[in-house]
Amino acid sequence: MDDRQGTANLAALETSLEVTSLALLHSRADATRCARLRLLCHEAPEVAGLTDILRALIPYDEFYTALPQKGLPSEVLDHRPEPSVDPCYSYTVLDNPWRDTNNTNDPVKRCDQYVTWSGWYRLFINNMNAHIPDTCVAYGHCGTDLPLWIRGGHPTVQDGVVTRDVCGNNAVYCCYFGSFPIKVKACPGNYYVYELIGSTLCHSGYCAVINITPQEECTSQTSGKCFQNLLEQIENITAQELPLNTVTNILTVAFNASEKILESLSSANPTELASFGNRMLKTSEKLISTLVKRTNTSDKVSFTLATVEGQIFMVGPNVTLNRIPQLDTTNSSVDIDLIGIANCNNERSAAVAFMSYNTMENLLKPDFFNTSNDTVKTMMSTVISATLPKTTNTKLTKPVNFTFRHIREVDPNGSLSCVYWNNSEWLVDGCSVLKTNSSYTVCSCVHLSTFALIMQTSHPRESDSLLDLLNLVCVSVGLVFFTLALLTFALCQWSPKVNNVARINICISLLLAHLLFLLTQHFLSVIRPHQVLCAVISGIMHFLFLSGFVWMFIEAVMLYICVKNLSQISSKKREVLSSGFLCVIGYMIALVVVCVSVGLVPEGYGSEHCWIKIDKGFIWSFLGPVCVILASNTLLFVKIFISLNSTLKSLNAEVSQMKQTKTMVFKTLAQCVVLGCPWILGFFAKGSKELEILFLILNSQQGTFIFLIYCVLNNEVRQQYKKFFRCLGCIKKE
Repeated sequence: MDDRQGTANLAALETSLEVTSLALLHSRADATRCARLRLLCHEAPEVAGLTDILRALIPYDEFYTALPQKGLPSEVLDHRPEPSVDPCYSYTVLDNPWRDTNNTNDPVKRCDQYVTWSGWYRLFINNMNAHIPDTCVAYGHCGTDLPLWIRGGHPTVQDGVVTRDVCGNNAVYCCYFGSFPIKVKACPGNYYVYELIGSTLCHSGYCAVINITPQEECTSQTSGKCFQNLLEQIENITAQELPLNTVTNILTVAFNASEKILESLSSANPTELASFGNRMLKTSEKLISTLVKRTNTSDKVSFTLATVEGQIFMVGPNVTLNRIPQLDTTNSSVDIDLIGIANCNNERSAAVAFMSYNTMENLLKPDFFNTSNDTVKTMMSTVISATLPKTTNTKLTKPVNFTFRHIREVDPNGSLSCVYWNNSEWLVDGCSVLKTNSSYTVCSCVHLSTFALIMQTSHPRESDSLLDLLNLVCVSVGLVFFTLALLTFALCQWSPKVNNVARINICISLLLAHLLFLLTQHFLSVIRPHQVLCAVISGIMHFLFLSGFVWMFIEAVMLYICVKNLSQISSKKREVLSSGFLCVIGYMIALVVVCVSVGLVPEGYGSEHCWIKIDKGFIWSFLGPVCVILASNTLLFVKIFISLNSTLKSLNAEVSQMKQTKTMVFKTLAQCVVLGCPWILGFFAKGSKELEILFLILNSQQGTFIFLIYCVLNNEVRQQYKKFFRCLGCIKKE
């Protein structure tokens, strides 16, 4: 019973297949194929065999589209196969350089309307993988009037075959012409194939744009394999010349991929990093060589990207220059005798390509500079590369000079070396330092390669937790006493003969400066990566500390006036030394110094500790005014002592006022010594832990000293303190 039923089902299925296939074939008016199909159907023993026969005779799309409409069993539909020939591996290469989107104003206007298109096509431009643009292309590009592009974006590999509308730009509307569909498929290996058809208008043609991009699965996180695949695509380029924007686009893609590699390979071994670095150098030099074009006289090409800058200079047999100009990038430059090199070539032509890599040090690390002594290596410049592309005789006629601008603060005790890259390490052979200062270094080399400037320094002293704790405690105590001194000056009643304006502003300036310093050191790891913020903080601290010294000078001047005019001091205060006038002087002088410093040396702010840099002599923008103020105060105090001594001898009256003035002189003198001398001590503190501790204590306790001298040791203030505490005690008892 089961066998008969099975036979009946098979017969019914055969009949259904035959009817469907016959209908399809008759619709195509193919009697011969119809007869062959009848014969094969009756001889075929199995359904699967029938399906294969039908698929072989009838186009894939027609057969499987018609099957459901004829009511065939699901068994046949479930066995529906993929196309027998995958277009990803069966296509026609379409390599027409004129289709490039960079081809503008071509005198010959091409037309794809009358091309006999057949099957699937893969696009290339000069043997480089390309694809039809999926964004609007400007009118007149791609060697035609109406450039054609596809709307809706490209599919992924998982999408299979998709249909996309084709648009043509008429210079007014990007998708004015076209809207006829073509089929597109994304293929493994990061390329696309297209089933092209004739365009609807003449003087319209399919555009192509070079497709050097990471594979689809590499877009979220680039692995070493993905990166190598990308570089292989670039290395397979055979074009001798490429447009500038094509080169820059490919370079951008490559360097963006290299940055992702660095993020994913945080623990990569040195050999792997060096290998990636070598590939990037090779790729970059190959791409930049495609920008070299023949010239009879001279020509120049340059570009600037976020990660790399390039300069190419070409000379021909009819060049009129005696020497080529210096090739400059942001952080480096090169002087080379290209005219002499050209004269040594039979063609009397030559070209030099100069590149500056802003991120290459992450691959070609300074630690690859192997030296006998155990030192810390720091990259002091961008990595640069100089080559002579498309030049037959590359022998140098003169040494080449490279100028490196320092990208980091130079350690005065460090040693600078001009080095070149030799596949696995940095070497110094053939390179030497010609000239160096705090801003730049000039290197001379007798060969061309990839170069850099590396500084060697001794290992930094390990962080002293005890010293850090002492710094925190001392600065915090100083801030507390600055606050107490300010409250005392503001709330206590003072003699009308006492002017506290200078002392109040000294406390405000130093309180803010020490507070900002404490917070900066505490959050240094967060602030330091933001160079602009670090520089702003150092500039503010510069202003606040300078203001403290200016106010100290103002107090000395007021004291001098006081001694010279003992009986008229009140009137002088009212006429000349008003609080507003003093504030303008006290803060404007410091502000002018900071502004001039920023204008002259803007990069002088923002050291490792977010303070003034010392390697460029810029520290004198602070120490200079400090020394001038201390010297001026010293002269004032000498004159004050002479004047005070003379006044004491000649005056018998107002002894109490003289005594008070004498006390103020000694207090002000002591204040200048305590506030000024620790900064002089800082000159000699480097390298001595004892002097560093002494500097830290004296500098952080300036608030404590001011509070003791002007508040605790002042009898009137002490009496007000006692009264305050008695009142406080009475309130508690109540």
